[in-house]
Order: sequence, then structure tokens, then C-alpha cells
Amino acid sequence: MTTVRSAGLAESINATLSDLLEQEPRLLLLGEDIGRLGGVFRVTRGLRDRFGADRVRDALLAESTIIGQAVGMAMSGLLPVCEIQFDGFTYPAANQLVTQAARIGDRWNGQVRPGLVVRIPTGGGVRGMEHHSESNESLFARVPGISVACPSTGEDADQILRYAVRLDSPVVMYEPIRLYWRKNTPVRDPEPAKSPTAARVVRRGADLTIVTYGAVTHEVLEAAHALSPDVDVEVVDLRWVAPLDLGTVLESVARTGRLLIVHEGSKDVGIGAEIAASVAEHGLDMLRAPVRRLAPDRRAYPPAAFEKDYLIGVQEIRNTVLVMTD
Repeated sequence: MTTVRSAGLAESINATLSDLLEQEPRLLLLGEDIGRLGGVFRVTRGLRDRFGADRVRDALLAESTIIGQAVGMAMSGLLPVCEIQFDGFTYPAANQLVTQAARIGDRWNGQVRPGLVVRIPTGGGVRGMEHHSESNESLFARVPGISVACPSTGEDADQILRYAVRLDSPVVMYEPIRLYWRKNTPVRDPEPAKSPTAARVVRRGADLTIVTYGAVTHEVLEAAHALSPDVDVEVVDLRWVAPLDLGTVLESVARTGRLLIVHEGSKDVGIGAEIAASVAEHGLDMLRAPVRRLAPDRRAYPPAAFEKDYLIGVQEIRNTVLVMTD
């Protein structure tokens, strides 16, 4: 498989945040240990030294207060970009996100437009313990008023952040931990997305569509390249799970006639279920085979020694594609 070398996700996000802080005086960063330490994953390394403690603020170890402060800052005209250390720590902040950040705009009849961004390291594959390897993006994807992004490259993270800070409504960006330092990535088609919230067709194919997002996009691409030329797989990287770009998905399914959805969050009531239902409603006549989902079963993320049995790997993707195209 051919790979390309690129900047890791952490390096790209750091550069984007630095540029945004330089360009936008209202923007500030807020999170646990993001200042002096540079964050658990050092994504904000060096930003406090450059922009000062007022704009790169260390917060209390209380996620609800991080989002609570951010809502107040946004209502006051500031532009906060928050960091939650791990997605498993997001739950204490859910009340502020769902009942406040997502609803303030409507509650004030549009007179207040709370623009804020919440960055969340997510996913497994790094031997993390409980609460350190979850993928809970579907919880917020179903909440009206919250946009949810899941980049799989530094380039997409850059575009998402630049769009998010201009949106004037809450955006949650899930950042795959195992991509923070990954330099070699599978080759992708260079065609850009049609819009800032559109999905990207990162590999063209004719036999089957795989829709995916986040870190597992890399395993999907590796499997697709390995299956070629026997099976020609098209890969759609959603990039955003709220809003969902179903148009790009349906266009791809119309070309291939088969659909497999792969994601790291648990299968039950997940993003894949929503996509499968939407394709059944709007594109059933395009399908030559039943839609399939490939995702972990509904259970807590296991201890590090057993995470390989939980995560979706390249061989499992290959096997599923071969069954679907047999």
C-alpha cells in the first residue's frame, strides 16, 4: 500500500489555533492544563508563551465549568475554543452543552448567537484506560443546535476549525488520539470537499461504497487498497456527523450499488444506523445488496490488553467487503 507523509493531527491543530489566535482578537483557548503543560497531548504546546495566560487559560478540573464559562464568554462577544481532556470526561459537561449552548440562540430569539468550539480527544488504539478511549460523538450528533465534526487528517481539522469559529453556534470537534502523531497515511484522492461541511470521496471505486469517519478512515483506506484490483472500493469520509452529508453518500451508492458503514463508536443507535435508515428511505432502488454496518458491539471500552478485540481492524473490513461482493 502506498502511503504519504504529512503533518500529524496535533501539529496541524496547533498551527491552526496559533493562526486563529493571531487573526482574531476575540478568540481564546480554555481547558485543563492547556496552558503551562500544553494539554495532555501537547496540542496547545507553546501557545501560552506566545499569546499569554489571558488567551490560553488553564481551567479547573471540572468540565461543566469549562463549558459554562465558554457559554458566558460567547454571550459576551468572545470566541472560546475549549478542550476536554478525553471524550469520556465530556459527560459532566453535557448539561451545559445541551441545555445551554445548544439552546441559547433560540431562547433569545436569535439576539444572542453563542459561537464556541469544543475540542475533544477521542477513540482507542493507544492503550488508554476506562474513560480514555471512548467514541461518544453520536450523543451530541442528535442534539439540535450542535454541529459535530470528526476529522481524519490535519488538513480537514484545519478547515473544520476555521469554519467552526465563524459559525456563531456550538461546534464539537472530535480529534482521534491515535492520529495525533501519525505521519504516514494511506494515499487519498486529492479532490476537495464541495463545501466546509461536505463529505469527501477519498477513494473512487465502482463495486462498493464504504462510508466512514475519524481514525478508522485510515484502516478503511488500507483495506480498500489491499482489495484492489479484485474489488474496487469507493471510500467516503464524512468529516461531519452533524450535519450529515447524505447527498454525497447517496451519489456514491448510486455509482456502486452497495453500502458498508464503518465507525468506531458502538453500533447500536449510532451514526451508521442513521445513515442506513436514510439510504433505505431515499435510495433503496439503488441497492444491489443489503446495507451492512461494521462497528463494535454495545459494551464499555475494554481494558488496554483487550482493545484489539474491540476495535475494527483492516482484516475485518476486508472480510466484510468480500462477503458483500461475493
